[in-house]
Amino acid sequence: MLSNAEIIAILLGSGSRDKSALDLAREILAHCNNDLEKLGKYSVTDFIQFKGIGSAKAITLISALELGRRRKAAEPEKLPTIKSSSDAYAHLLPLFEDLPHEEFYVLLLNRANRITDTIKISSGGVSGTVADIRMMVKPALLALASGVILAHNHPSGNLKPSEADLSLTRKTKDALKLFDIALLDHLIVTDAGYLSMADEALL
Repeated sequence: MLSNAEIIAILLGSGSRDKSALDLAREILAHCNNDLEKLGKYSVTDFIQFKGIGSAKAITLISALELGRRRKAAEPEKLPTIKSSSDAYAHLLPLFEDLPHEEFYVLLLNRANRITDTIKISSGGVSGTVADIRMMVKPALLALASGVILAHNHPSGNLKPSEADLSLTRKTKDALKLFDIALLDHLIVTDAGYLSMADEALL
């Protein structure tokens, strides 16, 4: 891997009569105490104070530093990692908070247990919503997910799973297992808390 000085030397292309491009690069870095953040604030005026750097080289350095800033700003956020049911709940709560009706979501996870997608499967009434097993399995297959977490809310605040909830969970688990995809959990979410079927050994 190239050092910072070597990268700057490549950008400079050449040095002065007394110094090579690499020596000039080292001089520039020494001037800013090897602080790239400080170097990134240098103007054309700051750069041309160094012997061997004219306006063209100064603009080249400033442009490269600006490109680095833009790349950093454009970096995608790290995918959230699910290490426990509380992590899943923290991710899901904003989706369910204060909803007067039931909604059903599927979280797709990769092998590192990072969430790669959050998909709404259905939205229903106060007392229930219809969740089609095929609609839950399909996105997991298309995304080549390694794991799946199911989640739905109970607007009533009741955290007890219904027989329909338990039956749907078992059927989904069996369907996913055919494709070597693990059903990691099924959360029932309310504004006041949650129930994890994995934690309660209901999977």
